[in-house]
Amino acid sequence: MRILVLNGPNLNLLGTREPGIYGEKSYGEIVAAIEEHCRQRGVHVEVRQSNHEGTLVDYIQETADGFDGIVFNPAAYTHTSVALLDAVRAVGLPTVEVHLSDPDKREAFRRVSYIREACVATFKGRGWTGYLEAVDYLLDHTAGRRGWAT
Repeated sequence: MRILVLNGPNLNLLGTREPGIYGEKSYGEIVAAIEEHCRQRGVHVEVRQSNHEGTLVDYIQETADGFDGIVFNPAAYTHTSVALLDAVRAVGLPTVEVHLSDPDKREAFRRVSYIREACVATFKGRGWTGYLEAVDYLLDHTAGRRGWAT
């Protein structure tokens, strides 16, 4: 199984960006933890991050060729981007939304998620371990659909 873990704007600053909200682990440490978790589960994973909406759309479109699912933290684009929603719908892959913090417990504008309509599940407020839970959920979700082993 191949999974794309995709991260939106400012997540490259994790560890230094508002650690009281987003945690103290650096982006590199989180990527390493995701890669190790996937290796243990026998999953090929690619982890990508961009601060640019169009680049994120391009990454999503690339998944149509050889990926089985997406774990996606759109960050601030969660609340603004119909383009990302349309891209996820267009590729038709099971997608899990992830947020380090719980947007529902923050400012009102963060409670809107455009991407959620195209997702099979959402993990929020669980810190960096939400990525691991999202990978596991995606594995379980897709195992029944195509007979993939987890």
